[in-house]
Amino acid sequence: MSRKILIVDDEPNIVISLEFLMTREGYLVSVAVDGEEALKKIAEIQPDLVLLDVMMPKKSGFEVCQEIRANPAWTAIKIVMLTAKGRDTEVQKGMALGADAYITKPFSTKDLVAKIRSVLGLDSTA
Repeated sequence: MSRKILIVDDEPNIVISLEFLMTREGYLVSVAVDGEEALKKIAEIQPDLVLLDVMMPKKSGFEVCQEIRANPAWTAIKIVMLTAKGRDTEVQKGMALGADAYITKPFSTKDLVAKIRSVLGLDSTA
């Protein structure tokens, strides 16, 4: 069974490349362009993993992360935060709010795929 990934980013070029990459890796991909839409989509599709940008309109990735973690029905959802803000304070804040991993932009697609497989508990040799 394919894993479901929700890509949450307001930057169209990043969404297009992530969507292509994740689809190629065999994931079922959905997209949200802001924090509010992200929460609606999570309720609808119950993704296995959320790729979450930090800087977004309506609700930040930090707020979305906090809301996911506050909902008992969503405890199994993995969160990988993506951000251009790679300062230690941002990374610590994301991890403190419950993110499973934190990747700074620009990132290598190979590293991202490996990180997602690792967070989902998938064997990287499969």
